Amino acid sequence: MTTRRNLFKGVLAGAAIAPLPLLAGTQANPPAVTGTPCPAPAAPRWRAGIEGQRRADLGDGRYLNPIVAGDRPDPTVLKDGDDYYMTFSSFRDVPGIVVWHSTDLVNWTPLGPALRQPLGDVWAMDLCRHGDRYYIYLPANPGDRGWRIFVIWTDDIRGGRWSDPVDLGIDGCIDPGHVVGEDGRRYLFVNGIRKVRLTDDGLATDGELEPAYAPWRYPQEWITENFAPEGPKLFWREGWLYLVTAVGGTAGPVTGHMVIAARSRSVHGPWEHCPHNPLVRTRTIDEPWWSRGHATLVQGPRDDWWMVYHGYEHGYRTLGRQVLLEPVEWTADGWFRAGGGDLSQPLRKPQPASTPQDGEALSDDFSRDRLGTQWCLFQPDAGGLARIRRADGTLSLVGAGSSPADSAPLLCTVGDRSYEIEVTVDVPAGGEGGLLLFYNHKAFVGLGFTPEAVKNFQYAEEHPWARVPRPPGAGPVRVRLGNDAHVLTWRYSFDGGRSWQLHPTRMEVSGIHHNVFGGFLSLRPGLYSCGRAPVRFADFRYRAI
Repeated sequence: MTTRRNLFKGVLAGAAIAPLPLLAGTQANPPAVTGTPCPAPAAPRWRAGIEGQRRADLGDGRYLNPIVAGDRPDPTVLKDGDDYYMTFSSFRDVPGIVVWHSTDLVNWTPLGPALRQPLGDVWAMDLCRHGDRYYIYLPANPGDRGWRIFVIWTDDIRGGRWSDPVDLGIDGCIDPGHVVGEDGRRYLFVNGIRKVRLTDDGLATDGELEPAYAPWRYPQEWITENFAPEGPKLFWREGWLYLVTAVGGTAGPVTGHMVIAARSRSVHGPWEHCPHNPLVRTRTIDEPWWSRGHATLVQGPRDDWWMVYHGYEHGYRTLGRQVLLEPVEWTADGWFRAGGGDLSQPLRKPQPASTPQDGEALSDDFSRDRLGTQWCLFQPDAGGLARIRRADGTLSLVGAGSSPADSAPLLCTVGDRSYEIEVTVDVPAGGEGGLLLFYNHKAFVGLGFTPEAVKNFQYAEEHPWARVPRPPGAGPVRVRLGNDAHVLTWRYSFDGGRSWQLHPTRMEVSGIHHNVFGGFLSLRPGLYSCGRAPVRFADFRYRAI
């Protein structure tokens, strides 16, 4: 035991003085989608933040989308005085529903998770304030009777504990949107587009679900995934109630997803279609952002208006749906248009005088708890968080399952096209663990380590013929993953980072995304542990290229 502990410290010491090298070669253009050939857009010039991560704020009064890189789908934004809060779909992540904060709509910081227990899939939600209380209305599928709407609440959005989920009994529905009607009553709109009245405390329904709005129909010959009216978001302005909706399907063809709007003098209608529909839509596969939709309109810090929505990056569906910000122009007749134009170009910031942020470091020495703000478990059981233990600068992960295919890996979201990751892995007798790029249990790649061998996982299965024996008596291993525009290179070191062994197999992962595997997820770095004994991880390093 003493020998192993000293070896582990030696690996950490060696890794601490070995900087991450640049990836060999240059970034390739992202691949085009199947169909009509098209060139990838020229690489935009984002500002490099901490660890080289791309940052939206260019530091000169302009920004370049995305405002939050990586998989942050279905954004919902709340303006609360001079502050903005945002959260996203969290799917099967635990902890989930991470709340982010900003004062300028461009620089965002994660505050912490609002949901700490498994609730099955958790999709597009609505973050709102009513009186002195904050609410998140969320659809979830715990598995017992399918999709339905829950609500959680807190009196302190900056650090208070959120309530346990309250089941509203709205079965078979997703994508809630909260609004107070002209009658002073609270209502929840859902996909369809339907509505139901809530009680005054917002914690129960007070009536039946009923049709609310027949959405604007695009021409039948347009290439979309399906009609799918969803994501209703509502707000009042100058006596009009505006309803912003997504239609066309959130993935599938890149031209499918879109944003439409309607307005009424009453929460009960009648509704008038916006003459500028669709307000946002990807029209060709040459554009830098695909499948754009699911928008929230919000008033900016200078009393102008902005639209926050998501989209897939051209050639990088693996990164998931990222958060885009576009200015809104109000017309004399009380309607609005999207005013961003070419989103491959910088735009004026909502608050030009605000100070750019360098972002949050992904490198982690495991000295503090970053569950929720960085790390999450994927689809754990009810006691899953108890499997994680931190001590002496290491993270121990108690095994689950028999391989990555049935484990609950510890994942983090990244937003860069190319990057390098290093981590030290200490596998005791009877254990197995390693470093993955993980989409779901049907789609992952990576290296796993046992005391005897290095395992090679390609596309959700191990290839036994590709196993590499570990040196006899070898202790902890330092693993390095290089992702160069979807091409993966693996190296590992058994001597504290002084010498590195190139793994003989490279992998190409551009096809691991929703249009192939479903689930609306992204490809994320992850640590896994299975077997009888906990695996220890240390000195997780990240650097964007």
